[in-house]
Amino acid sequence: MADPLHQFVIKPIVPLEIAGTDISFTNSSLFMVLAVVASTVFLLGGMARAKTVPGRWQSMVEMTYEFVANLLDENVGSKGKQYFPFVFCLFMFILVGNLLGMIPYSFTYTSHIIVTFGLAATVFIFATLVGFMRHGLNYFSLFFPEGAPVYMAPLIVPIEILSYLSRPVSLSIRLFANMMAGHTMLKVFAGFTIALGFFGIAPLFINVLLTAFEILVAVLQAYVFTILTCIYLHDAVHLH
Repeated sequence: MADPLHQFVIKPIVPLEIAGTDISFTNSSLFMVLAVVASTVFLLGGMARAKTVPGRWQSMVEMTYEFVANLLDENVGSKGKQYFPFVFCLFMFILVGNLLGMIPYSFTYTSHIIVTFGLAATVFIFATLVGFMRHGLNYFSLFFPEGAPVYMAPLIVPIEILSYLSRPVSLSIRLFANMMAGHTMLKVFAGFTIALGFFGIAPLFINVLLTAFEILVAVLQAYVFTILTCIYLHDAVHLH
């Protein structure tokens, strides 16, 4: 049976090293570029001949736009509109990356913790900068909820700071773990199907169900990552 973890191995396509640092163009890099290209084609293609009565392609683009816009409006409010490009690009990059990984013999870059942590750290830094730009030093009041007893500060403040600093960790692990676990299970049951031959009908059926479930997870994880980003922006804009 093939190693189910072999699918996560990063392989250099164009080896390149500068000053002892490996900056090779890898299979992960390739699928990131493909995700950007696919997203661009999807969005620009759908709106290239925009009509008052939209067709199927235009409708999908508009639904995607409205979905993210509504998430931002519901969680951040009208003040969150200026952050729409950032949130929308993040959603599309994760969603398309997750879905591309469902294609046989492709590569799922969101199954690597370094990628998901990079995305989560970007969200964390962005939200923190927004908070300080809008509120200055008053942003530190986020770590002490309004109305809480002052004598509880020595207990509440460290807990709030720890919770705040754990955001990029929990955000990155959630996406990475779900994508890696799902693809590993698909590979394992696919191996059973091949190894059992004629008797592999049962694992084949399970694999079909897992594939459908994994597509749902791919969409759901993009949604979860995006809505948590909106929640963090809400805290940065409104404090409490």
